[in-house]
Amino acid sequence: MMKRLWKISFLYFILAIVCGVFYREFTKYMAFEGRTALAFAHGHLLVLGCFLFLLLMLLYRSLKLNESRKFKVFLVLYNIGLPLTVVMMFVRGAVQVLEIQPGAGANGAISGVAGIAHILVTAGFVTLFLALKERIELEER
Repeated sequence: MMKRLWKISFLYFILAIVCGVFYREFTKYMAFEGRTALAFAHGHLLVLGCFLFLLLMLLYRSLKLNESRKFKVFLVLYNIGLPLTVVMMFVRGAVQVLEIQPGAGANGAISGVAGIAHILVTAGFVTLFLALKERIELEER
């Protein structure tokens, strides 16, 4: 499982770098100046992806997270929610940079899917905290 956590962290690192380069080059190519949701994808992937899983690698053995079913649920929820969040940042950002005026339905759909993605990330974090609490309480006995 440690190797799996490392792979997840490294994948989020690579995606963060790619997102950062894409944001810089795409906005430069399109001569876009101003704020766009694309600017936040890099930071989300780096901090919420790469750094979080590096931190979890440090906690994994000492807290025996592999014995927690909640930790496995966290992995599923979080690794669906975070990429979906970033994809929706890309969609929203592309709409902003390309100066497309989506209809109310399309705009609502983008916001709705982004909202669901954020709910999944939040549910993942809640299960992570519950898993950590469970493992810490077992360690203190």
